[in-house]
Amino acid sequence: MSKEFFTIRQHVEVEMEEKRSRFICNIKRVLNEQEAMNFINEIKQKYKDATHNVYAYITNNGISMRYSDDGEPQGTAGPPVLEVLKRENLNNVAVVVTRYFGGILLGAGGLVRAYGASCKQGIDEAGKVKESEAIIFNINCDYEKYGKITNYLSKKNIIIKDTTFTDIVSIEIMSFYEDFQKIRQDMIEMNNGSDIIKIKQEKVTCFINEEGEIMEVPL
Repeated sequence: MSKEFFTIRQHVEVEMEEKRSRFICNIKRVLNEQEAMNFINEIKQKYKDATHNVYAYITNNGISMRYSDDGEPQGTAGPPVLEVLKRENLNNVAVVVTRYFGGILLGAGGLVRAYGASCKQGIDEAGKVKESEAIIFNINCDYEKYGKITNYLSKKNIIIKDTTFTDIVSIEIMSFYEDFQKIRQDMIEMNNGSDIIKIKQEKVTCFINEEGEIMEVPL
């Protein structure tokens, strides 16, 4: 990706109150516009008795974005939610902020602040993670080399997804895509010129936590 993006760790629902109006923020990671709209329609159905179901989403590396005020005064609801997503540099995220009117008018400025604050509360609760690219591959080695290889791997920023012991040892690994060629070259040198790596899946979406460690895609 040409630009560094973030997404959220998990789907959450959080609630806040502003002058007796209830604001319920649902935020979820989505992969495309269709998933975003499916999620939005799901929340709108869940809260079909609400006064408003305002939404915004960003997908496709920040290119595809959309919002709806859902009956609130133009520009006071959807745009503030979308602006929070843009300010947080989020990608592949959909948000629905549901409002139950409490009887007190908030005014245009109050609505902008309330919808923006509700969205930010959802992002903080869901947790931001950096989006990156990973690769999944297998290292197939004999038992004699297994200890040396696992010692090498323990010093790398990788995830060991699975290890199978048969007549050989097969270690399934996820690492950052940009690190793969160096790992492959090191494995070749450690195994007398033999390439013991088999690629399983390239350019898989992964995340980076606050410690800079690779994470798998959250559920």
